[in-house]
Amino acid sequence: MRIVDDIEQQIQQSEAGTLFFVSDFAKTGNDVFISRLLSEFAEKGLLCRLAKGVYYKPIETRFGLLYPEVGDLVKAIARRDNAQVLPTGETAQNMLGLSTQVPMNYVYLTSGSARKIEVGPRTVTFKRCVPKNFAVKNEFLAILIQAMKSIGEDRMTAQHRTVIKGLLQKNLPIETFEQDLKVAPIWVRKTIWNIAKEIENPRGFLKKNY
Repeated sequence: MRIVDDIEQQIQQSEAGTLFFVSDFAKTGNDVFISRLLSEFAEKGLLCRLAKGVYYKPIETRFGLLYPEVGDLVKAIARRDNAQVLPTGETAQNMLGLSTQVPMNYVYLTSGSARKIEVGPRTVTFKRCVPKNFAVKNEFLAILIQAMKSIGEDRMTAQHRTVIKGLLQKNLPIETFEQDLKVAPIWVRKTIWNIAKEIENPRGFLKKNY
């Protein structure tokens, strides 16, 4: 069957580690047919199934199967669903170096559908949330706010503040700094602002006092 051969050829010619969704082949057949076909390819070893409708071409190593990077998977799902995603909790802390513990359960807020995906020993959880969480325009500040919220005001340490200062030194100035901080909890806003004031600011982006 021509459609089956075309899809199989496309998968075989792709790089190992490539992610595939049922929607990638929407023009070649209906979703039910494509889903069944990809499942058959997974049974043959041509693909590996991560979740319903989510497959990837396996990468074989001498140590076994190599799973996709969580970040690549998250970005691919966000593109497919035309959704916004934002790391939160320990995921956000680890990304910024505020925690050295590598999470086994990666948690992301999403404007799309809630779901949970197993990636080998790791779990990627998408939690649907209110639009306010995506009101922060600067990506770095959005992740920092989520990381600090998960740490909590009472558990913020001098080490946390040192790391945050280093991060701000690398990322400032930020055009949307004042506007973005308005969305953060008051204690997060004040903490970031006070740390930022310790940094030399030749462009004068700090205009207000909190």
